[in-house]
Amino acid sequence: MTNRYARVLAGALAASAAYVGVWATIWPHSFYTSFPGLGHTWVAPLGPYNEHLARDVGALYLALLVVSAWATWRPHPGSLRVVGAAWLVFGVPHLVFHVGHRDGLAESDWVTSLIPLAAAVLGATLLALTRDPQAGTRRRVRTGEEVAR
Repeated sequence: MTNRYARVLAGALAASAAYVGVWATIWPHSFYTSFPGLGHTWVAPLGPYNEHLARDVGALYLALLVVSAWATWRPHPGSLRVVGAAWLVFGVPHLVFHVGHRDGLAESDWVTSLIPLAAAVLGATLLALTRDPQAGTRRRVRTGEEVAR
């Protein structure tokens, strides 16, 4: 995968993390009652409001924002793979839960809610598989004596 494509993926993950993270952290009740916006509600049907949980979810997304933004700004294969792995650790269980829990959502909202979750998992998978262009090349380790020369 090209560095440019990987940066775009990391940037898209960062943007999605910013959207959810800022909203859930700063306005947790609004997030609960109004996420994802535009007249749809995907969180409230899943259970009673819990400010602590909403803010914790927001903070988790903000943490993903930080590492995703860093990898976008400094797209080293190692940082891109770490970002991909972090999103996979979060995204796969998140997607699996929502696939199995429709909980009061209209079918169209339920299906629509799965699309960004699946996209995040796909993007994270691609980043986790980012190839290091130097992988497979042997680097010669210099001894202390050689460095001193």
